[in-house]
Amino acid sequence: MAARRGGAGRGGGRSSGGGGKKPGKPTRRIVGPSGNDDPRKKWQDKAAGASRAGSLHRTKAEAMRASRERLKRGGGGELTIQNERGVIIDSDTVAPGNDPNPPRDRK
Repeated sequence: MAARRGGAGRGGGRSSGGGGKKPGKPTRRIVGPSGNDDPRKKWQDKAAGASRAGSLHRTKAEAMRASRERLKRGGGGELTIQNERGVIIDSDTVAPGNDPNPPRDRK
C-alpha cells in the first residue's frame, strides 16, 4: 500500500498550526474615528489593513482599552492612535500578557 501525501481530506499539504498569525510578524491595531452615523459609536478599534472595525465604542479611551486587551491576548503588538480627523497622534507598543521581560517603548 502506497503512502499518500497531502491528498484530499488530509489537510491538502497545509500546515496544521492554528491561529493564522505568522511568527515574527508584529500585530498592529488602530484606534480612530469610526465614520459611523451613530454618534454613540464614534470610535473604532480595528486591525491594520482590515476593512471592518473589530469593535465600536463611545469614547476613544474605551476603544484604546479594548484594543490593548486584544493585543495582549494576541501576543503583543503595536497600537496606533488617531485623532478625530484620522491623523496619527501617537503609537504604543503593547507587550504580551505573559511576557516576563517586555520590550521598552522608545519615544
